[in-house]
Amino acid sequence: MQPSKVFKYLAGYSIPLTAFLSIYLHGAYSFLTPVFAFGFLPFIELIIPVNKKNLTAVEEELAKNDKIYDWILYLHVPVQYGILSYFLYTITNVQLAGYEIAGLILSMGTCCGVIGINVAHELGHRKAKSAQFLAKMLLLTSLYMHFIIEHNKGHHKNVSTEGDPSSARLNEPLYLFYFRTIFGTMRSAWEIQLRELHQDKKSFFSWQNEMFIFQFVQILFLILIYFIFSLKALICFIPAAFVGILLLEAVNYIEHYGLRRNKTANNMYERVQPWHSWNSDHVIGRVVLYELTRHSDHHYSASRKYQILRHSDEAPQLPAGYPAMILLALIPPVYFKIMNPMIAKIQHK
Repeated sequence: MQPSKVFKYLAGYSIPLTAFLSIYLHGAYSFLTPVFAFGFLPFIELIIPVNKKNLTAVEEELAKNDKIYDWILYLHVPVQYGILSYFLYTITNVQLAGYEIAGLILSMGTCCGVIGINVAHELGHRKAKSAQFLAKMLLLTSLYMHFIIEHNKGHHKNVSTEGDPSSARLNEPLYLFYFRTIFGTMRSAWEIQLRELHQDKKSFFSWQNEMFIFQFVQILFLILIYFIFSLKALICFIPAAFVGILLLEAVNYIEHYGLRRNKTANNMYERVQPWHSWNSDHVIGRVVLYELTRHSDHHYSASRKYQILRHSDEAPQLPAGYPAMILLALIPPVYFKIMNPMIAKIQHK
């Protein structure tokens, strides 16, 4: 184990920590997590230089087999459920002003998206059933369990093509992308599931129909929140989960915006290449998001663990880190003005 290389990823716990503090302190601190994630982190990333360095072959082999990297992810599951329970308890039992409730929803939602779904994304690519189970538990906290089906079997196959609901088109505003991707992802997940059931000659009501099971589990989860906590807690949880979904899809938006794979002579799409994903080597975003920002290498080898993802000189680099780019995407004309000329240069290479 190399402590300096391992423990830097504990920075990922800064998001649930600020979420806990926002719930504990409430008042003006209710907004602490989104302010930290989209105010403090982008500012720090402007100061700290990017780091394109990759691990050596020896370092990579050591890191790949070091289980502590896995446990850093696994422990997010009890932490996420602990934060969520504290949120629901506070909403139910503490007298809060309207602005405090709004702040806590945003803080909890930021935790659901930045950590809950992102860590689930990493674990969902692992071959071990236990890791995939933990991924589904995390996705449950944003009511987005179908993501694991569509992302693994749809997005990674169709990325940067017209057939992928998670790849943003050139000049497509984030707000229109939200409608297309949220509904498109759900539809695609059902299509994948039904196709597999048909191929395996399984009934719609079989245990192999994960989509049906996911809907049942999510409804049961909502019922449990109502009976264990309160109707008020349930009403506040749903928008918090939705904030997590919006953050996930905003990340999808910036990761592939405007990039397209070409068709080959036999009318098939070319293999996914490094230039089909936007990357960021901004250090803070890399560690907080568990190297999600080295996205090209993730698409080249989806099972490659986060700690050994590599920088590629062929991969286009975002002009800022993920948090700052999400903020820019909220203002489409500004985003297009910055990104479209960069896309034009890539296409003319």
